[in-house]
Amino acid sequence: MVKKIFVKSYVWLFLLLMYLPIFTLIVFSFTEATNVGDWTGFSFGLYAKLFKDQETMVALSNTVLIAVVSAVVSTILGTLGAIGIFYSKKRAKNALELVGQIPVVNPEIVIALSLTILFVFLGIRFNFLTLLIGHVVLTLPFVVLSVRPKLMQMDPNIYEAALDLGASPIYALRKVIVPEILPGIFSGFLLAITLSLDDFIITAFTRNNSFQTLSTLVQTKIKKGPIPSQLRALTTIIFLLALVVVIVTNLNLRRQSAKIRRQQKNEV
Repeated sequence: MVKKIFVKSYVWLFLLLMYLPIFTLIVFSFTEATNVGDWTGFSFGLYAKLFKDQETMVALSNTVLIAVVSAVVSTILGTLGAIGIFYSKKRAKNALELVGQIPVVNPEIVIALSLTILFVFLGIRFNFLTLLIGHVVLTLPFVVLSVRPKLMQMDPNIYEAALDLGASPIYALRKVIVPEILPGIFSGFLLAITLSLDDFIITAFTRNNSFQTLSTLVQTKIKKGPIPSQLRALTTIIFLLALVVVIVTNLNLRRQSAKIRRQQKNEV
């Protein structure tokens, strides 16, 4: 009984310490006070000021653009890569899986510096394409890791069976393999968007100075000081968007898990 109470208390304390700063920021995004802690009355003034700020709106559109484009590219390449690894011979498969996991644990600063040195060596000017490559390099391994479990749950012989029945390789891939691993693809896509939206280090190293994203804009404003109060509203919006992504992903995974359990019961 005492152990159970201790575990529950620890969990609630952990959640409190993790989310209290965020909830504090959310609460004070609904007051126009300059400093957090000063309450001058409930107001949507910071949100109105935020959406009237042209610089912030441009940075927001740039952030969404790079996140969506890089997520689409990463999802396509990551899905094809995961399928290729899955159907590779054992020795090559093990080597590719190991190589694919290195970028996941590799510090972002290492990736950012490596890309910067490569672009400078090749004489490539920093632009939208270099930023896109940086975000794809960052998010691609996570898409592969999201798709892999679904491939492992799938019967590996269904692709060969489709080919034996007369389907072309592309048709079998599109109509047989992809529907089976679609939840993993969807999860990888959402994860790629989230990582791209959140990134600062790779963005700072691979962008053109005139291309501002939310992360670089916030860093610039904080460095110049004082911190604009409307950033509280911006942070709240980003947190709520991330929360929606997490909820949608979890609901999708639960539906797919329930579907798999029903199929297993029917087979029994």
